[in-house]
Amino acid sequence: MEIVSRFFRRPEQSFFLFGPRGTGKSLWARETYQDALWVDLLDPETYRLYTGRPERLREVIEGNPRKGAVVIDEVQKIPELLAVVHGIIEDNRGLQFVLTGSSARKLKRGGVDLLAGRALVRTLHPFMATELGKSFQLGTSLRHGLLPLVVASPDPEEVLKAYHLLYLREEVQQEGLVRNIGNFYRFLEAISFSHASVLTVANVARECEVERKTVEGFIGILEDLLLSFRLPVFTRRAKRTTATHSKFFLFDAGVFRSLRPKGPLDRPEEIEGAALEGLIVQHLRAWNAYRGENNELYYWRTRSGLEVDVVLYGGDGFWAIEIKNSRKVYPRDTRSLRAFKEDYPECEAILLYRGKERLKLGQILCLPCEEFLRHLHPSENQIDAAF
Repeated sequence: MEIVSRFFRRPEQSFFLFGPRGTGKSLWARETYQDALWVDLLDPETYRLYTGRPERLREVIEGNPRKGAVVIDEVQKIPELLAVVHGIIEDNRGLQFVLTGSSARKLKRGGVDLLAGRALVRTLHPFMATELGKSFQLGTSLRHGLLPLVVASPDPEEVLKAYHLLYLREEVQQEGLVRNIGNFYRFLEAISFSHASVLTVANVARECEVERKTVEGFIGILEDLLLSFRLPVFTRRAKRTTATHSKFFLFDAGVFRSLRPKGPLDRPEEIEGAALEGLIVQHLRAWNAYRGENNELYYWRTRSGLEVDVVLYGGDGFWAIEIKNSRKVYPRDTRSLRAFKEDYPECEAILLYRGKERLKLGQILCLPCEEFLRHLHPSENQIDAAF
């Protein structure tokens, strides 16, 4: 597969670039900083050298005075390096550091302050549909997701099967993040049922037969490894009693599909519906990240059962988005959006569905999901440009 140009744009100052494994951080850095001094901490020899003497970094930089940038790949492997980086930035403000990582867990636990604001924090996400252009196919993306590692593979299903095993071995087991790896395996399967759903920790704990605190710790590990995230309830100037629990998502639709068990009692449309919602949300997260995190993502749910899948609120605007895995849309499908619009008339209300026609039902604009994704671009000021 030829290299796909990413929407992520290089900052001018030093920065952290976080993102799950397989999102293309190293590839992007190598293409962007071809003349940089490179420190690859996934290389065993390099890891051994810098673990023993982190101050070696200063010596190597002084030995390469013409290098204007230094890339440290998977910096979380040796958090002690950041103290050296901090000192070098203070001494040489013209030198740019690019610090990639798939987890901030060890940095946080080590008391590292992420260079006290001297480096920006940025994130890289799975592909957006507009990055792939004509090669984007909604059906394929719902099955395999949009991880560059998977998209580039001739056998995406095998790569997805191995993906969470890679994390278990390299990030969870080797780093000693959990005591009982068997419990964590069961947790991964159980938590997949919560994807695109309101998260009830007690139910997950009961399903995988571990204590509630253990499940909370496991969810924290997923979030630190950037493999999952939560959407809180939108409560600004609430006129109705809203729910209290967050909504849970795995970061990529393909990773969700690879973890979600399938059997005679599982309805395919239920699994695909969760995958579709996750795919839309991961696009909105990427769009927001590449625009500079100007907005916050929420969902809305009332105690009476009304629910809007995504609420996007911030400097770029105010949108309420409902996602339907159906080929047709009816007025009854807009009930929750109409209720939200009554409480928040300032918002733009959108319903995304699997059909092919653009419709207007009252104040609700109904759009085909694929069309929406194909036009969602972070260079645009508003999501309105996607429709």
